[in-house]
Amino acid sequence: MKIALDPYMFRTTPLLELPALVADLGYEYIELSPRDDFTPFFLHPRADDGTVRAFKKALDAAGVRIASHLPLYRWSGPDEEERQAAVRYWKRAIQITVDLDCRVMNSEFNGRPEQASRSEGMFWRSMEELLPHFEREGVQLRLEPHPDDFVEDGLVAVDMVRGINSPLVSFLYCAPHTFHMGGNLVQIMEHAGPLMTHLHLADSFDHTASSGLRYIVNPPGSTARVHQHLDIGQGEVDWAAFFGTLDRLGFADGADNVMTSCVFAWEDRARESATFMRKTIDELIC
Repeated sequence: MKIALDPYMFRTTPLLELPALVADLGYEYIELSPRDDFTPFFLHPRADDGTVRAFKKALDAAGVRIASHLPLYRWSGPDEEERQAAVRYWKRAIQITVDLDCRVMNSEFNGRPEQASRSEGMFWRSMEELLPHFEREGVQLRLEPHPDDFVEDGLVAVDMVRGINSPLVSFLYCAPHTFHMGGNLVQIMEHAGPLMTHLHLADSFDHTASSGLRYIVNPPGSTARVHQHLDIGQGEVDWAAFFGTLDRLGFADGADNVMTSCVFAWEDRARESATFMRKTIDELIC
């Protein structure tokens, strides 16, 4: 198993300085999330081959590797022109991943929950186009349900991944999304079993608690999704059940499995948060 850092809170750090910073924080692996100067949210990658080579050199010098590359594109959106653009962006992102000596990518289902059936159709169309590229390059893809995607429920997401029927595609359990996935943490993880190869670790409050009044959003009836990416222990995720289930499932024994610290809430103390998360993860998996 690899323990990685999502360095989103350090996204203003110059790209070539990022590997040394991550190493200084105690991590050997990066989960490379969107950056404006590399692979921005929902847009074509900005990195040319020279930038990729320079970044790879900086990674090698710091003794840090890319555990996974996380692009976010509207590949399941209801607009066909936008979907086609997203597929083009994906193809370039796959090539960048390979050039970084990484063979793992992860992303979200995307799409729109109010147009779920159309979004699912778009998702399958994109998968038909992209799966041959993943297969040709030997790149694994890990998918997670996300609040405000066309797939939000954890059990449904596991079945969607299973339906892709490819050994290269598996399930990512994102702990801070627990309460949007149904709150049934153990059931989802056990339902996934060996299909669960990737984890995102951060804490969150249960927005369904207190009769749904934990958060009051105006105007009434708003469809906004609220969650956090906090340090472990600052929210209400049941970490004893989480790590106990991982232990029963033997998650740590998977050589290609990835556990990523993905706290976003504390840019004012990003270094302290990252080092705390690494220490806490090490303690909890012992």
